[in-house]
Amino acid sequence: MLTYIQMGSFLFWLEGSTLFWSKGSNSFGLRGQSELDFPHHVGRCNREQKCGYHYTPKQYFADNPKEKEKPEVYPTLKQQIEEPIEPSYLAEELVTRSLKHYEANYLFLFFQSKFGERRAKELFSKYHVGTATHWIGATVFWQMDIQRRVRTGKVMLYDPQTGRRVKKPHNHITWVHSLMKQEDFHLKQCFFGEHLLQDGKSYPVAIVESEKTALIASIYIPQYIWLATGGKNGCLTKENMPILKNRKVVLFPDLGAKDYWVTKSEQMQEIGIDVMVSDYLERNASKAQIEEGYDIADFLIQDSCMENIYQTFLYKNPLLERLVEALDLKLEKISVLSSCQPIWE
Repeated sequence: MLTYIQMGSFLFWLEGSTLFWSKGSNSFGLRGQSELDFPHHVGRCNREQKCGYHYTPKQYFADNPKEKEKPEVYPTLKQQIEEPIEPSYLAEELVTRSLKHYEANYLFLFFQSKFGERRAKELFSKYHVGTATHWIGATVFWQMDIQRRVRTGKVMLYDPQTGRRVKKPHNHITWVHSLMKQEDFHLKQCFFGEHLLQDGKSYPVAIVESEKTALIASIYIPQYIWLATGGKNGCLTKENMPILKNRKVVLFPDLGAKDYWVTKSEQMQEIGIDVMVSDYLERNASKAQIEEGYDIADFLIQDSCMENIYQTFLYKNPLLERLVEALDLKLEKISVLSSCQPIWE
């Protein structure tokens, strides 16, 4: 809905940050930082307090009434066009050098305990997840764009047992370009996992907030290319959206962020992206899970753990399957005393 302001024979209105006005059949637009040009003698002397000269546009048109009716003498626009700043890049050699020493990488140890060493190594290599030395056990998530240029790396620390981020005594998160003290570094983030779009052009895309969540989800639902924004705000910006054109996209916001991501999905639809927002977490999370900050990865691990235990029971005693069928039972809950172990290793 537009709001119009009328002043004499002029009509003004806003569309976004652009001011429009019209007089008769003539319309004009003025963006936020544009300038208006009048003849050089119209205006205020910058020494007005001393010389007193101030010849206003109103006085100019009063003295030149015929000029006011000529469309060509309306203020011309000098739009200040800011040149886009090219993003800075890091050497790909840094990525290659970090893809080792996984025995000292706490997040890798967590993935190894859940999915086995072979699968964990394949996953970390595919997504370019390396080992950092800034903190003992730290992980670096490299952001490589669709043209395989390294934008930066996010360094984080995780608990090797729970896979949760270490936030005490402080939030353990920093950036490779900051640690390298790069001067005049222009950071423009891209999606974590964006480099996978180049080779998987036919795959639909699923987007989550957390890099760890993207890794886990790619194991359970490999039919999608899983990307991460790096946070609620992260890199889900208008500038980064065009690379998702001509793909089906599903957004999986964390609990409490759905409305914000619905707004983002509307921006994506405006440029022709086929996108939907999942409400799975809102529909399935319990109060305790909400308080613990569950995301889609937590549900995937939990459901898989239950299935693994159930399959182990069937392997040890096939009669369980007959009992389930006879009584028309459904797997609902399993209580475990220790962590779930993979059965495919």
